[in-house]
Amino acid sequence: MNELLATPKSMKKIIFRGIRSTLLELGSATKLELSQKLDISLPTIAKFLTQMEKDGELFSVGLDDSSGGRRAKRFTYNPEYTLGLAIFLERTETNYTIFNCLGEVKEQGKAPSVLIDDGLNLLTERIENIITKYPKISSLAIGVPGSVDRGRIFYIPGYEQFQNFDLKGYYEEHFSIPVVVENDMNAAVLGYHNTRGMKSKQSLIYLYSGQNGPGAGIMINGDVVRGSTFFTGEVSFVPLYDERNFGQALASGSGAKKLAFYEDDKIDAICRLMASFVAIINPHTVIFCGDEMQKEIIKKIAIGSLKYFPSEHLPELTIGDWKQDYLFGLQSLGLDLMLNGTSN
Repeated sequence: MNELLATPKSMKKIIFRGIRSTLLELGSATKLELSQKLDISLPTIAKFLTQMEKDGELFSVGLDDSSGGRRAKRFTYNPEYTLGLAIFLERTETNYTIFNCLGEVKEQGKAPSVLIDDGLNLLTERIENIITKYPKISSLAIGVPGSVDRGRIFYIPGYEQFQNFDLKGYYEEHFSIPVVVENDMNAAVLGYHNTRGMKSKQSLIYLYSGQNGPGAGIMINGDVVRGSTFFTGEVSFVPLYDERNFGQALASGSGAKKLAFYEDDKIDAICRLMASFVAIINPHTVIFCGDEMQKEIIKKIAIGSLKYFPSEHLPELTIGDWKQDYLFGLQSLGLDLMLNGTSN
């Protein structure tokens, strides 16, 4: 780390983040180990550790065995120093999880949906109640079924009160903690990747018909792709037939809330979309939601897709736990905010 490349304020933030992430990664470390790992001078590391220990952010866990000189003091991070809240909004319910700095879940639950009239006030009240119960919450990650540009929701069909609303700015001002707002499928593909120890350079697509129309989370070489106008993944617009796009192809038929993926026309629409994915991105894996897709249907999709492209390019087709992947992805974003700290 080059200490000459940053302003004093940003350098301070970088050092705090480096110490936090290193202690959480290693479990414990001495001043010398932190100095060597972060390439920061011993006196600087010592000054920061003294402040963090005084604040209760880290603990001393004793002294290392002597190698002839003075015994080195070993430090570990206090995982309960701050907590994070991840919450996602769906048409039928609101799911949330509270977690510590190690990602350990303190509480997880669900409540009625807030994507209704007066939804913003309902959501605010719900978050206020959780923060009152857990005052150490220092970051908030919110998932929404719509497109998001740096915290502003700009495409969320059916929920006009949230349209063009800066949810991040609103809640950062209201709660005075850092907030991240993310599209549901971007969070889901991130959570799937992070919780399965996947190779960082993998390319994944997470496809979900959802309660609000189909969407996809796309990860290329380990990075979530949001696009130049943050519209990546809105696959309902992909034209598959002369007069129907993907969203219309899935919605056609009986109009039942639960999509009948066993119907041949639905399977063909997914196979055609798969051909687009393969030709443009060539992903390693395509993930379907376990709530709406069975293994037998996935086998049919695999076979049907080969009408449109050679078999050697077929990605692995698998099933994910969408709700948990979604929460894990939001949790990853919240943990990143927690590492930056709120008071340093």
